[in-house]
Amino acid sequence: MLIAAAVCPCPPLLVPEVAAGAAPELDRLRAECFEGIHALAAARPERLIVVGPADRAGRGPHAQGAAGSFRGFGVEVDVRLAAPVPERRAAPVTEDGAPGGKDAPDGGSSRSLPTSLAVGAWLLEHAGWDPAVPVEGLGVGEPLAAERCIEVGRELAGRAERVALLVMGDGTACRTLKAPGYLDERAAAFDAEVARALAAADTGALAALDEELAYELKAAGRAPLQVLAGAGAGARLKGELRYDEAPYGVGYFVASWSS
Repeated sequence: MLIAAAVCPCPPLLVPEVAAGAAPELDRLRAECFEGIHALAAARPERLIVVGPADRAGRGPHAQGAAGSFRGFGVEVDVRLAAPVPERRAAPVTEDGAPGGKDAPDGGSSRSLPTSLAVGAWLLEHAGWDPAVPVEGLGVGEPLAAERCIEVGRELAGRAERVALLVMGDGTACRTLKAPGYLDERAAAFDAEVARALAAADTGALAALDEELAYELKAAGRAPLQVLAGAGAGARLKGELRYDEAPYGVGYFVASWSS
């Protein structure tokens, strides 16, 4: 059962070494992410699952201790998804990043974390996450249909009596002329609806996000947010929106859901 969730954005710029001279610009965002993770810890979950968008190579489960890196961004920063644990087999996974399919022979630990989960691992480390609490990751493919996202969320919530989710994902990338996706007048309204849904812990609104519109607006967090919608359905959690801004023309949200 889902007892708590945190939503954080996943730009590599959250890692100060990657942001370099621009790092202070995101100090408040980092601080709010840490507060969201502290709220997760306060809920005392039995298991934490970090969910984030991933390309094909990074889709599916990632075991505790899986490695990630920001070397592709020009810095020698490596991370692991919480502390290593004894090798175990991961849940089966299909090519779209959902549970189901063939088992990963090494428990999913041999693959590198996708960037979203690497950012999540960095946040957990710097927020002081207790490695005694089991952690696993799930990379979700952008094409994963809303219905399947919701099914995956329900499955994740059923893995333990007290499950927490750390959901990594950005809003639209079309908020300004200098945004990665240029300016699209529809982007502000899309992000406003996501912010409202997160503040209200409105799983129905997240489940109803338009997949095609999200794709057009480059909203990379759409699928992870709809996984959250499935996990949180019926949990009656309360929402708190901690951050809702669009630096660099990309919508970033930090939110906490708790009982």
